[in-house]
Amino acid sequence: MFNRLRSDGISWIILIGTLLILLEVSFYDGGVLVFLFLAAFAIYFGRKKLHKKSGKILFWFGVISLGINIFNTVAFKFLLFAILIFIIMRFADSKKHPKYIAPDIKETFTQSQEPLIMKKAALQNEWFGTKRTPEDVFEWNDINIQGIIGDSVIDMGNTVLPKGTSVVSVRNILGNVEILVPYEVEVSIHHSVLAGSIEIFESVEPKAINQSLYYQTPGYETAGQRVKIVTSLWIGDLEVKRI
Repeated sequence: MFNRLRSDGISWIILIGTLLILLEVSFYDGGVLVFLFLAAFAIYFGRKKLHKKSGKILFWFGVISLGINIFNTVAFKFLLFAILIFIIMRFADSKKHPKYIAPDIKETFTQSQEPLIMKKAALQNEWFGTKRTPEDVFEWNDINIQGIIGDSVIDMGNTVLPKGTSVVSVRNILGNVEILVPYEVEVSIHHSVLAGSIEIFESVEPKAINQSLYYQTPGYETAGQRVKIVTSLWIGDLEVKRI
């Protein structure tokens, strides 16, 4: 019964909201509609000239005007009130008719006799601070780290890379990433950044804004020993160098 009431209620909310918008436009002699059109006009042309100061002013004027105009409409206030009533009704129904979920256990897996070896990675996740590979010789395992604020330094000169593809994955919000790769190793790099600079060997991108870039050395596809690097930064610089 409540499911039917809920679906009917949503239909009524949409219908009443539409009628309120039409009534509001009629009462104000179309003033609301004209103001919405002007705000949309400012956003459209401001976005086209967003690289100029005048374009930015026009764009944000349109956004703010559009928001204020929508918030002041009777339809928007009705929508907020209707959502509040809908949430209260859902909450009351859940209290009267709580759902009980019975566990459905199926023994589909048999105990595996295959042994597993757990290895400690050279780098661990850190929310804050610099992450750096050991300065002494260390055993290589694929690197997959993430953090909030801090730099990451990965030096492959102090380890022996295995045959095949070695993987380095770094995700960070704020901080720089420096990766040192031996000369004889082929590399592919997939880098995503909101704002920062990129320096990969001899290739330099001083200002990378909201970009996703892919680099690859010529012999990567056929190399017997190669490194796949995947990095994702909000704000920070990426530097990949040969050692």
